[in-house]
Amino acid sequence: MINIFWFRRDLRLDDNHGLFKALKSGLPVQPLFIFDSEILNRLTSKNDPRVQFIYNQLFEIHQTLKKFNVGLQIEIGKPVDIFARMIQKGSVKQVFANQDYEPYGQQRDQAIQSLLKSHGIDFHLFKDHVIFAPGEILKADQLPYTVFTPFSKRWKLQLTPNQVEPFDPISLFSNFVRTEFSFPDLEATGFRPASIQVPAMKIEASIIGNYANNRNFPSLAGTSLAGTHLRFGTVSIRRLVKMALQTSETWLNELIWREFFMHILFHFPHSANQNFYRKYDPLQWLNDESAFEAWTAGKTGYPLVDAGMRELLATGLMHNRVRMVTASFLTKHLLIDWRWGEAWFADKLLDYEMASNVGNWQWSAGTGCDAAPYFRVFNPTEQLKKFDPELSYVRKWLPEFDSFGYIQPIVQHNFARDRALLAYKKALTPQL
Repeated sequence: MINIFWFRRDLRLDDNHGLFKALKSGLPVQPLFIFDSEILNRLTSKNDPRVQFIYNQLFEIHQTLKKFNVGLQIEIGKPVDIFARMIQKGSVKQVFANQDYEPYGQQRDQAIQSLLKSHGIDFHLFKDHVIFAPGEILKADQLPYTVFTPFSKRWKLQLTPNQVEPFDPISLFSNFVRTEFSFPDLEATGFRPASIQVPAMKIEASIIGNYANNRNFPSLAGTSLAGTHLRFGTVSIRRLVKMALQTSETWLNELIWREFFMHILFHFPHSANQNFYRKYDPLQWLNDESAFEAWTAGKTGYPLVDAGMRELLATGLMHNRVRMVTASFLTKHLLIDWRWGEAWFADKLLDYEMASNVGNWQWSAGTGCDAAPYFRVFNPTEQLKKFDPELSYVRKWLPEFDSFGYIQPIVQHNFARDRALLAYKKALTPQL
């Protein structure tokens, strides 16, 4: 008999909670990863760099395990079908994995749980990519927080040194099953090599220590680039929080925002595709397709917006300050439904994580929990003056900026702001 450890969004061998528990379970452990067709089939591009990144990380794990005569089992298909076939062999005693709190992950795990239980197989899930799981940070009345500041205060108050101590599976590698598995080509997943690569993290003290001063200036290399690595679990959240506690409370707060949005999505699953505050449902979006296409192409005539959208197309990433400006522009200046922008970012961002993406888009649109008030409309021109005064970022991504070829704004700021305020007020009038 063997136990299974199922890699999902935890693509690392070090400081992996579920892997550690599996290797201490008393039976030989077979490591497994499933290229989930339910997820892959939703992707619009067959050279998606996120699939390439996952593949590369798995190959690194595979190469490391080979040194211990251990094979990483790679499967392609629906997880429930994969496990049904494995169960038929009659050798699986228990399955170990780390918890996933997103809606699809919850549904998938419920299906797997039912399947395994029907065959007398235990399914163990562990907390790994958050410090506090949904339900662990609650108000005095045992209801979830919907405002970040009190949530973050409670988060910090409940944090103990033990919660950031690493798990050490590496010392237990002798407990893996000794077997060989061939490692498939990327093309076997239905995908091709991607031209965009995920950049390495910059979590050295010089970056994190100056994060508060540099994080808002897109021309500076002042951010950690840890988002994609957190999303796919190639770095431990415990490691990052431990570093943040030693270097930067501002950076720590960003990590807590990530967990806050995970808690919100878990407790309020309707917010994945509906306004968190339903009072905004009557809002009449214009949803002009030509304006949306101009935004996606970085051709709005607002340099900071356009530079951000070009950066996204070229790299799969966008500076966080610029994300705020581009999102505000789409929802407020163009009056285009935040769900259009959320879907575009979901398709393009290397560090896409549903909870943060939905949460930040609703924050920008003013429809979410603890959101920017609807009457706050970023002025893209003033944001440019404040955060890219030398135009270094703009010139990097808009080569035509200094020429006569740069376009005029597709909408005037004052007109757009007034139009947005009127639309929001009109939507809220019945509830006043």
